[in-house]
Amino acid sequence: MTEKKPKILVVGSFVMDQIVTTSVFPQQGETVLANTFQRAPGGKGANQAVQAARLGADVAMLGKLGDDANAKEMLAVCKGDGIDVSRTVYDPAVSSGCSMIILEKCPGGNTKNRILVVPGTNMLLTIEDISFLENAIDQYDLVMLQLEIPMQVNESVAQYAYKKHVPVMLNPAPSDSLSDKLLARLTYISPNEHETEALTGINIRHNDGQADMERTRAAAEMLRNKGVPNVLITLGDAGAALLNNDGFFYQPCADNVTAVDPTAAGDSFVSAFCVGACYGWNAAETLHFATHTAALTVSAMGAMPSLPRRHEVEQFMRQRGLYVPGTPNA
Repeated sequence: MTEKKPKILVVGSFVMDQIVTTSVFPQQGETVLANTFQRAPGGKGANQAVQAARLGADVAMLGKLGDDANAKEMLAVCKGDGIDVSRTVYDPAVSSGCSMIILEKCPGGNTKNRILVVPGTNMLLTIEDISFLENAIDQYDLVMLQLEIPMQVNESVAQYAYKKHVPVMLNPAPSDSLSDKLLARLTYISPNEHETEALTGINIRHNDGQADMERTRAAAEMLRNKGVPNVLITLGDAGAALLNNDGFFYQPCADNVTAVDPTAAGDSFVSAFCVGACYGWNAAETLHFATHTAALTVSAMGAMPSLPRRHEVEQFMRQRGLYVPGTPNA
């Protein structure tokens, strides 16, 4: 592979996921016996960093951790994938972030998830912790942000990057209001359909559950009008859509894939998209690659454990007779 590795900075969260699988989700006041329990490192920031690294990027991750066993385990995974975590900061008085993920096994083999996140140290990341980036951010090809850290930190990082002409991807999850100033500093935004509705007021699903492309495009145009050149909307099992200066692009999900655990599917997709964008692939190539990366993610359990490596995505696409971007004889 002759491509130069893109340098990506992720500023975001570390979260230790605690995963329970059940056949029945309990109603109010009800107790049910669940099926399995496991722990797995995660967090939107760390997931996206690990996925980008596994797809071939040179990644640095900046976040805040506690002085606990969860922190050590999460850092070990990041280091194992070659991620630079040297600027990670710590607060020994507060626990690292954690979550409870409840996976409901549905008829037909698919899975629905419900997630509760305890932010812990993630929400204690300060502008002072990241202020060095004002002069150092131009060493990166792209910056990735999410909303599991304080909004003022995201706004500062986006401002630093904007001044140095470094592209910024914001994955606006979990859903929150965004200032026009922040939106105008972004190069990419990647809301899911629920976050899109919260940001634009546009429901992009038909009554029959299918995605409405006219509404999807209208929502994307609304966000573009606020200053974001590239609007990437993920549509769950309906795929994803991208609106930019080159037009409107739609990519359905990879077919014939059983969703074992949808946790981190969005993180996987967004990271794959960012890696493709850094490599200079066109929109269709990038969306296709990202879709198949996410498909492999949902087919395995856990957040970080399920994130595939680039050769696995390429093999998956070749097995389906598909074009593999970035390869000489795809």
